[in-house]
Amino acid sequence: MHLFALGDSQDLGKRVAAALGTALTPHEEREFEDGEHKARPLAEVGGGDAYVLHSLHGGPEQSPNDKLCRLLFFLGALRDAGAARVTAVIPYLAYARKDRRTKPRDPITTRYVAQLLEAVGTDAVVTLEVHNIVAFENAFRCRTVHLDGRALFAPRFASLDGKLVVASPDPGGVKRAQLFREDLERRIGRGVGSAFMEKRRSAGVVSGDLLVGEVAGATVIVVDDLIASGGTMVRAAEACLAQGARGVIAVAAHGLFTGRAAEAIGSPALDRVLVSDSVPPFRLPPALLGKRVEVVGIAPLLAEAIRRLHEGGSVTDLVEGG
Repeated sequence: MHLFALGDSQDLGKRVAAALGTALTPHEEREFEDGEHKARPLAEVGGGDAYVLHSLHGGPEQSPNDKLCRLLFFLGALRDAGAARVTAVIPYLAYARKDRRTKPRDPITTRYVAQLLEAVGTDAVVTLEVHNIVAFENAFRCRTVHLDGRALFAPRFASLDGKLVVASPDPGGVKRAQLFREDLERRIGRGVGSAFMEKRRSAGVVSGDLLVGEVAGATVIVVDDLIASGGTMVRAAEACLAQGARGVIAVAAHGLFTGRAAEAIGSPALDRVLVSDSVPPFRLPPALLGKRVEVVGIAPLLAEAIRRLHEGGSVTDLVEGG
């Protein structure tokens, strides 16, 4: 098995490799003066099982587009070098939110990304907690493995006392919140309430303030796939507190923390925020990390998925949340 990690995903890649009891396979990445680049494996991969880890979030040096281009070229290089199987491990999949048309002549970018990955010979794509799992799976013809974030976060709430409610910040995330709630109930052996917020978005403007569910006296866990500006989470938290919630905790697999997210995360409406390290929290002030924001490592989950895929084992319990 060969495990590669590109660009600024190498730190995460090293943690995944350590969890697998191996080391990253060496490769070369070169930048040219005109802005072009190349990447190639420095080990023989012919006949081998290759995994390439690259999280496609924007960063200080590269945009999602830059990262996607580099990933595609490297996957193609592995296929041309004779790798028997090539798997893209993409913790944060860029453009996964653009999975349908919301305006006339809109692009369906999720499908285009899938076509690009398949065009360079990718055999399988592994990702964590996409916006819409059905749209993700339908976009691809190659094998897809959608890792569930419940196993990362639910155990951290097993010791909470009193009334608990799991809420979705919008109607589209109700199924995600329901599965999280059912997982939490199994772990703590008692009932957990449910709630969801009304949400409408048009031209980037979010509206809707109806909260459905009984949250009075409860600690509310608001679950979403990602946090961008943080406005959706704060809006949901304020609505819960207005209905008598004891406190609100935000949970999301991916912390993009764009725009005025630091201000939102610092809002007194939120007790704390839990995200994974699929996206390093480089946009947040260090003072918020640890104090307000807990970052949960995904390396063991990714390593286990890779191990099972390599050995031909089942990934069902990883997909269903463990």
